[in-house]
Amino acid sequence: MARSPVSLHYILPHGRREAASRFAVGVVCGLVFGGTAGLKIAAELGVESAIGPTEMMLMGSAAASLCAWWALGFVMRAFEQNRFVRMLRNRSEENADGR
Repeated sequence: MARSPVSLHYILPHGRREAASRFAVGVVCGLVFGGTAGLKIAAELGVESAIGPTEMMLMGSAAASLCAWWALGFVMRAFEQNRFVRMLRNRSEENADGR
């Protein structure tokens, strides 16, 4: 139960610009990877013969769009908090000292 708010923090956009960028990334990702993702999901679930190509494309587009939408939110939060920048800076300082 306590992990739910943490997940929602990464999923929900914080403003119009972020929502628009996530929407654009989701649409593009769904269009580009929808067919391939749909084929993979249908093969894994064993439902290739039970559904048509339209449903397969729609299923793959939704999955690809959701994954891209969530990943973009996670990356934006990580860069907002400068975790990756601090980690890279620490590694370069450690490498410089170790030479």
